[in-house]
Amino acid sequence: MKQAGQDSGLPVRRRQLLSREAYVEGVLRGDRAILSQAITLIESARADDTELAQSVLDECLPYSGNSIRVGITGVPGAGKSSLIEALGMYLTRERGETVAVLAVDPSSQVSRGSILGDKTRMETLANDERAFIRASPSGGLPGGVARRTRETMLMCEAAGYRNVLIETVGVGQSETAVRSMVDFFLLLMLAGAGDELQGIKRGIIEMTDLVAFNKAEGSNRAKADAARGEIENALHLFSAPVTGWTPRAITCSARAREGIGEIWEVVLEHRAWLVSTGQFEGYRREQVRRWMYDLIEQALREEFLQHAGVRAKLPGCEQEVLAGRISPFRAARMLVGIYRENP
Repeated sequence: MKQAGQDSGLPVRRRQLLSREAYVEGVLRGDRAILSQAITLIESARADDTELAQSVLDECLPYSGNSIRVGITGVPGAGKSSLIEALGMYLTRERGETVAVLAVDPSSQVSRGSILGDKTRMETLANDERAFIRASPSGGLPGGVARRTRETMLMCEAAGYRNVLIETVGVGQSETAVRSMVDFFLLLMLAGAGDELQGIKRGIIEMTDLVAFNKAEGSNRAKADAARGEIENALHLFSAPVTGWTPRAITCSARAREGIGEIWEVVLEHRAWLVSTGQFEGYRREQVRRWMYDLIEQALREEFLQHAGVRAKLPGCEQEVLAGRISPFRAARMLVGIYRENP
C-alpha cells in the first residue's frame, strides 16, 4: 500500500477548493464528502489554506460540542480497530445512532509517511451510512493524536455525529494527550501476555475510566477473567480520581461481539455521573483551555523553526551537539537567543 507523502513521480494536482459557505453548508447538512474535504483543508500545512480553514472552523464551532467523546488506546495486539468497529456497529445498528471514528496512524520517523489503513481494517463500519471514519497521520507528534484531531472532532460534531471515538496510535510514554480532549478514556488490554501491568505507564492507568480485556473468548476467557480481577485490585491502589468516579475493569470480545454493549453502558454511566455531579461543564472548559495552549505551542514552534536566523544556524548547532562539542542546553539557548534578537 502506498504511504502518505510518498513521491509517485507524477505531478501533484492542486485540489479545487470550495467557498467558505459551501464547506460550512455541506458540513452542517452532514454531507460526508464535503466533511472529508473540509477536514483535508484543516489538516493542510499550506499557508494559503490557513485563513479559509479558520473561517470554516469559526462558522462550524457553534454547532459542535454535542457528542460523547471517547478516547481509546491500548497495548499492541489488543485489537483496537476490531473493538472500535464492533462498538461503532453497536451504536449504528443496535442503538440507531451516528458515530465518527478518528483513527490516528503512526507516522514513520524516516519517511514521515503513514499507512492510513483504518478504513480497510473497519470495512463494514466504513460502509455504514451512519458512520464516518477518518484516518489521519500522527506526523510524529507525541500524545498519540494527530495535529488537527481536535478540529476534526469539532467538524464531525457539527456534521451531526453524536458519538466520537478517537483511536490513538497505542500505549507509550506520551500517549496521554487524548485524555485532554475526551470525556471518557478507555484502555484496551490483552490477557495472557505476562504481568498485565508490565509496560503500562502509571500515568495512563491513573487517567483511565475503564480497562477492557479484549479477545475474551474460547480458551482465553479464563485468562481474561483472571486479568480483569488483577487489574481491579490494582486500580484500588492508585489515588482516587478527583471526579470521584471509580474506574472499572471488564472483559469483552470484539470478534464474538460480546461485552460491547456493556462497554457503552459504562460510557453512558460515566457521562451521567459527570452531569449529575456538575463536573461535565468543567471537563469541556478544560478541553477548550488545553486546546488553546496547544495551539499556542504549535504556532510558536513553527514560527521559531521558520525564523531565518534559526534556520541558518540550526543545522550547524545540531552537528555540534551530535559531535559532543556543545551541550544540547547550550545549543538551545543559543538558538533561542538568535530568535529573540530578531523576532
